[in-house]
Amino acid sequence: MVMERIAALDPGREKCGFAVLAEGGEVLMQRVIETAQLEEEVRAAWEAYGFAVLVEGNGTTSREARARLQKALPDLRIEVVDEYRTTDLAKKAYWKAKPPRGWRRLLPVTMQVPPEPVDDFVAVILASRYIKENHYE
Repeated sequence: MVMERIAALDPGREKCGFAVLAEGGEVLMQRVIETAQLEEEVRAAWEAYGFAVLVEGNGTTSREARARLQKALPDLRIEVVDEYRTTDLAKKAYWKAKPPRGWRRLLPVTMQVPPEPVDDFVAVILASRYIKENHYE
């Protein structure tokens, strides 16, 4: 059986979270991209990773992002998924991946705001949910 890769997008007005995962859930790429460069970034990743589907969160700007991608990449399969509570989960994942240092480690992470965007972590969560719901694991 051919292993499928799954891409995920957390669309936003200025920036988007973007990730590509292997069928088993391994993160192959995750980053925050500029919304203005959406089509170019997704095209480059599609060529580099050959993902089978792009999973897109159903947030505020999802329709616009989906329309742009469908126009630029008409052969790309896009599935819309619920992004309920993904930002909270992404903050937890961020702190797990990048624990606070120095005096900040003395404060509970629940009282801190990550010093950088967590949109890429949201994308990983969206892809992971899709993999789990579609029994790829």
